Amino acid sequence: MSDTTRALLEGGPEDLPERIVPAPDPGSDVKIEFRGGYEHFRPTSRHADSSEGTLPVYEWWERTELPG
Repeated sequence: MSDTTRALLEGGPEDLPERIVPAPDPGSDVKIEFRGGYEHFRPTSRHADSSEGTLPVYEWWERTELPG
């Protein structure tokens, strides 16, 4: 069973509160606000089994800081 309305996040901060998040539009990155900045995750071609079914995997690739 596949659920493309959710995405599984890999990498990034170990204490990121959520690893299963709403999936963005196809081909878009996931951007999570966390600790005064954003954690950015890119789509991969992989899928992984999770507690919510088989989900597309998004991999962490950078952090950007919020101004101020």
